[in-house]
Amino acid sequence: MQILQKLKDNTQRKHKREASLATVTYETVHYLQNTECKNQSEECIQQFLEAMKSFKLTKSEKLMMVNTPPRTELEIQLIVQESEERLSEDDVAKIISIVNKILPVNS
Repeated sequence: MQILQKLKDNTQRKHKREASLATVTYETVHYLQNTECKNQSEECIQQFLEAMKSFKLTKSEKLMMVNTPPRTELEIQLIVQESEERLSEDDVAKIISIVNKILPVNS
């Protein structure tokens, strides 16, 4: 099940906790509907993370790539700390290719 769908389902339930939880969930759903996350399934995220195992990326860097898929070299430099030292030009090209193949573009 898609993460965005799970959040939508949560907003439809009555929360016994503070109203702030409903507000945060609503705002998150509203934000994610305008990002590439709305097109991502659990399967494509798993496939992407599996493909990223060959690169020495941190969990945070992979999460940022799922949330905001890098489609250019500059975007990878902004996500990956010390990318020039850690990734070759070939690695960067491979990551962009994987992103474009696995993570759907916002439509």
